[in-house]
Amino acid sequence: MIIVPVKDGENIERALKKFKRKFEKTGVVKELRARQQFDKPSVLKRLKMEHAIYVQKLRREEE
Repeated sequence: MIIVPVKDGENIERALKKFKRKFEKTGVVKELRARQQFDKPSVLKRLKMEHAIYVQKLRREEE
């Protein structure tokens, strides 16, 4: 359960923003979408490898 403490006089929009951030960090929605269909382990491995290569290229360009 996500708890967002709201201070006296704090804007409700700000509290809602905090809640959304905490909820996104839990990864519930991401996991739910992943469970909607089955992906073969080989496909997942390939996607993970492609992502790692992409991240390495980005880091090399920064330097």
